[in-house]
Amino acid sequence: MHSKRLETHELDKIATATLAYYEERAEDFRAGTRDHDVSQNIATLLRHIEGAPPLVILDLGCGPGRDLRTFSGLGHTAIGLEGAAAFAAMARADTGCEVWEQDFHRLDLPGERFDGIFANASLFHVPSQELTRVLRQLAHHTEAGGRAVQLQSARPERGRLEPWALRRLPRS
Repeated sequence: MHSKRLETHELDKIATATLAYYEERAEDFRAGTRDHDVSQNIATLLRHIEGAPPLVILDLGCGPGRDLRTFSGLGHTAIGLEGAAAFAAMARADTGCEVWEQDFHRLDLPGERFDGIFANASLFHVPSQELTRVLRQLAHHTEAGGRAVQLQSARPERGRLEPWALRRLPRS
């Protein structure tokens, strides 16, 4: 069974609703995820990036900045990207890292700047029809040896969270 392809205005409505949800719950979310241990995911990403540290890592959907702080603490240059203004402000204040405020389906990133992109539990906010396009766009913003993207994706149509995966993205 094929579902109807969403129009741009419908995608915008989904993004707006998602960001509003996080804006309203930013403090609770920060408190509830502050102690989540994703060190295994971070270590896996770093292990699979070709190139010598320090690396430039984009934390896609950085939330309040927990993982930005970890990457910075490991000596890397961590840059956050976050659509929720409250989270972006928290991440900047708590980490001192550069944080860009953008939503996932309207990315405006510099070319080939990142050694790796960390997208832990964030890309499930991208509707399925847009995921391949977004991943290809991200691939165009990584260095040649660093096209590693870590993601944890939810497939609502399957009703469960899929385990995280590490991918090397094709550029075409």
